[in-house]
Amino acid sequence: MIPKVTKEIIDLGDGRSISIETGKLAKQADGSVVVRMGDCMLLATAVSARTANPGVDFLPLTVDYREKFSAAGRFPGGFFKREARPSDQEILTMRLVDRCLRPLFPDDYHAETQVMISLMSYDENVMPDALAGLAASAALAVSDIPFYNYISEVRVARVDGQFVINPSKEQLDASDIDMMIGASKDSVCMVEGEMKEISELEMIEAIKFAHEAIKAQIEAQEKMRAALNLTYREYEPEETDVEIEKIVHDAAYAKLYDIASHASAKSERGEKFAEVYEEVKALFSEEDLEEKGELIGVYFKKTQKEAVRNLILDQGIRLDGRKTTEIRPIWSEVDYLPSVHGSSIFTRGETQALATVTLGTSRDANIIDLPSEQGEEKFYLHYNFPPFSTGEAKPLRGTSRREVGHGNLAQRALKNMIPADCPYTIRLVSDVLESNGSSSMATVCAGTLALMDAGIQIEKPVSGIAMGLISDAKTGRWAVLSDILGDEDHLGDMDFKVTGTNDGITACQMDIKIEGLAYEIMEQALKQAHDGRMHILGLLQETIATPNATVKPKAPKIVTVTIPKDFIGAVIGPGGKNIQALQAETGTTIVINEEGDFGVIEVLGTDQDGMDKALASISNTTFSPVEGETYHVKVVKMLDFGAVVEFVPGKETLLHVSELDWKRIENVSDVLKLGDELDVKYMGIDPKTKKAKVSRKALMPRPPKTEKKDNAPKQESK
Repeated sequence: MIPKVTKEIIDLGDGRSISIETGKLAKQADGSVVVRMGDCMLLATAVSARTANPGVDFLPLTVDYREKFSAAGRFPGGFFKREARPSDQEILTMRLVDRCLRPLFPDDYHAETQVMISLMSYDENVMPDALAGLAASAALAVSDIPFYNYISEVRVARVDGQFVINPSKEQLDASDIDMMIGASKDSVCMVEGEMKEISELEMIEAIKFAHEAIKAQIEAQEKMRAALNLTYREYEPEETDVEIEKIVHDAAYAKLYDIASHASAKSERGEKFAEVYEEVKALFSEEDLEEKGELIGVYFKKTQKEAVRNLILDQGIRLDGRKTTEIRPIWSEVDYLPSVHGSSIFTRGETQALATVTLGTSRDANIIDLPSEQGEEKFYLHYNFPPFSTGEAKPLRGTSRREVGHGNLAQRALKNMIPADCPYTIRLVSDVLESNGSSSMATVCAGTLALMDAGIQIEKPVSGIAMGLISDAKTGRWAVLSDILGDEDHLGDMDFKVTGTNDGITACQMDIKIEGLAYEIMEQALKQAHDGRMHILGLLQETIATPNATVKPKAPKIVTVTIPKDFIGAVIGPGGKNIQALQAETGTTIVINEEGDFGVIEVLGTDQDGMDKALASISNTTFSPVEGETYHVKVVKMLDFGAVVEFVPGKETLLHVSELDWKRIENVSDVLKLGDELDVKYMGIDPKTKKAKVSRKALMPRPPKTEKKDNAPKQESK
């Protein structure tokens, strides 16, 4: 039986369109759709358990995005020919979708929920990650899962001054903006991207442009759901107890408000809050704690959140005593680690990042091998967040999605400041040693300092700051917080990270936890972020004003030379014999890349003499004399009919006796001896011998011709 398919078309207004269809594939899932743009096709499914697991007081949502190699007609790389763990790029797409969906589920919905998105067909002119948010929301929209406020995501670029929705890679390469925006019909809920020093106003314009496109995509989801005539499932709401809530609130609110109003460090504040919690629990019997203990904890956290938020809105005072626009104390230093190629420490309040730079050749580039993208990164950043940074002991289970996301944000903030002609591959590592909010922004600041310390001639220093928001929908009050603490991030309504130079924004990441964020608030956040960034930039430049002129003594220097393609084999030698021996002899690393008709050779080393020796050897191997040019040569062998002369070690030719002088030379030894150095002219290939010909006499003045005497008697004419 042919399945009934329901389909909606979204017109992008420039000849392109996106289709959403359901009813053909994966019908046992609660909801499934196929989203198509050009030849790019994504399958998205949504499944949610009918009941929540006991004791779960949060939404256990899993978003998974995978790109199948078969979608691009390719085999997976590596030994095992199947897709394995997700790549960093796939993880970043999962995070983008998750951050949009999670805040829009009902607060009391705690059933296990899984959204899976797969790239089934790839189109080189369509970037599939820009369609993932639409696909995920549409799969929920055609299900009975209680997800009432649909979303979508789009990528926005600006090419020749014009905004473009979901650009091709070619358009993105020509753009000064690469932003992903996620939004519901009413408000923006997620922004992430990189920019080439744009203004705050330009950023707002890009977000508004993207939001208009998103509204059309949400309308298509609404039409599809209406056509299917679906209803939402009923679910068991979380347990409530008004009496317990009142007891907890009355007993704790004033004390929590008082603790919050006295500036304190994170650990001290945590201990005081914990003491109040113990006092609250003492108000209940053992039976109450056994039966309602989890509920008491939930109400205590709710009361604590209310007290902290009201303090900020009432008095403009924050947990550490700062005003809403005030930045925490900052100190930083460079050249902290003696053996690395560049290092720095950046500390802001109770957040600290240690950054290190390692310099290498193109062989050390980060290889990207995905169905939708292949290439290399010559600058990449790794962010590590060990548990001790928050005073915790946890199992280490590899790199988390959060670490991948924070590292990517910091990398995007800095990468456009790396000069295009930088010969190095650069690995920047940030280890977060202390964390109380804004560790990714500390990574940006520490990264700037470490790059400058390493002697990388970055175009401009970059700083970053995280903004927060406390708002009250009932009263309409709100406050934007500069340089948020970890608690303010957890208790607040927004986490808005902005990085940039003196001349503009280079990257941003915004997550909104409430509906209906006004553009007025966003503009205020960007204004405060600008002021904060400028303050931090000034402090960074007090630590190191300009990049060091050279790399450190222990850091490798790199020299790049270009040779004709035909000489690559000679430099490498049979089975790599020549290049391996040269590296061992000179203590250098030599990398050869073929580019068109040339070979680009990178020579990396810490010893200048070794590098000079390696470069000289390569120059000798690739030496080829030019016809008509003069060369200084050395006699390396004497023969009866001439002398063998050496241009450079390994490149010899015969200087024939007839080319020594304009006059006749009987014995070569009368003119030359072994070890003599002289100038010769390269005459090209002798057409008779088919060998190279050099001449000494060609550089000597030619003697004048002598007239021959005619002794024959002249005949008189008759």
